Amino acid sequence: HWACLPAETPKQACGLVKNLSLMATVTVGTPSAPIVEFLEEFGLDSLVDMQLAHAKATKIFVNGVWMGTHDDPGQLVDTLRDLRRKDDISHEVSVVRDIRERELRIYTDASRVLRPVFIVNPHDMTLFIKKRHVDMIGQPVPDTGEEFGWTHLVQEGVIEYLDAEEEESALICMSPTDLEQSREYQARNGQISLHSADPSARLKSPHYISPNTWTHCEIHPAMVLGICASIIPFPDHNQSPRNV
Repeated sequence: HWACLPAETPKQACGLVKNLSLMATVTVGTPSAPIVEFLEEFGLDSLVDMQLAHAKATKIFVNGVWMGTHDDPGQLVDTLRDLRRKDDISHEVSVVRDIRERELRIYTDASRVLRPVFIVNPHDMTLFIKKRHVDMIGQPVPDTGEEFGWTHLVQEGVIEYLDAEEEESALICMSPTDLEQSREYQARNGQISLHSADPSARLKSPHYISPNTWTHCEIHPAMVLGICASIIPFPDHNQSPRNV
């Protein structure tokens, strides 16, 4: 899968060798009971009370089990993701909404591959991570005294883990530069400036910079590679272990 399991071709036997990418992780599983209790409090219509009028409602699945239906899936998805970004529920919980099939699938099971990405503010298309977060790295946290690190960035809601299914409903840009170009595109009412001070600047299609619904941003494009590919010094060189 893209950015989670990069594949390389071996020298002899046919087939592919899959490597885990640099920042990918595998879930260990979290209890689904708190999610089910929240859904019941949030107005989940159980299968027992399901009426014919609810036939067009969105079906809610938890780890593949049909729990019931809901009339406002959009608000339910936003609430679940806000709880995940506030660390009220585990960051391993995956929330996938399939609008075409009218399904909302929630996963808390183990053995799913996740990868981290920056969260983009949908209102002004800027990253939630700010300079103050970077300056706080390595500094003691006032409440606990432990060093501010990766776990705190996830708990602050600036970094989010996505799995393969949830990534299909996300729009991820490759770098913060793409966000800046999209903001300029909107500020100019869809006009693209073809004049650049840098003669070697790479021009992008308006279909790439025109979206106004970026949801996430890659931490770094090199993070989509595995360890073996990342230690190759140059594209036309062998892997570093072969030179030892």
